[in-house]
Amino acid sequence: MRIGLVTDTHIPSTIQHLWDEVKDVFAGVDLILHGGDIVTPRVLDWLEQIAPTLAAEGNNDGGWHDPRMQPIHWLDLEGWRLVMIHDMEPEERPIARLQEVYLKGQHADIMITGHTHYERLDYRDGVLQINTGSATHPHLWSTRLGTVGLLDLAPGKIRPGSSVSATAPPCPTPARSCFSTWRRIRPSRPQHQIRPHRRIRTG
Repeated sequence: MRIGLVTDTHIPSTIQHLWDEVKDVFAGVDLILHGGDIVTPRVLDWLEQIAPTLAAEGNNDGGWHDPRMQPIHWLDLEGWRLVMIHDMEPEERPIARLQEVYLKGQHADIMITGHTHYERLDYRDGVLQINTGSATHPHLWSTRLGTVGLLDLAPGKIRPGSSVSATAPPCPTPARSCFSTWRRIRPSRPQHQIRPHRRIRTG
């Protein structure tokens, strides 16, 4: 099963639509998970033209409701227990503490988050943490083409995405195999159309 991961799109903000490159990267996925700060349901509508979409409710998603959006999603997929929640900041705290504070002590094999606008991929205490940063405002509010993720799941293993041959043996470290599926989105439109909103930190 292939899952597309995206978070912190913040539309409308300084741009009105998601980059076309997101659709290219997500071609053929079975499910899309949005980590929150969607701002408008039309983002979910756009993503659902590609694949079924679920979303975590972000701190900028108040004032509207959509059945696809919940404060927290628990999913059992291919023998893996996934949880998606917008904010677990600071994410570097011990896994047991994150589970206690945000998950009522429940265990997840894979934790999918957003909020920080910084990419994070870590494998600690048997738990894979994934934060794909932001597709539109990477590294806080630098308005430019950002990052999304791909996650391939199979019973008993997490496999790489299209960047590694499907015939290659599974990587023994889930975090490493997942990392190889991340894509940096490349522009298809003139750069002068991508204007910064405000720059807190870039990189």
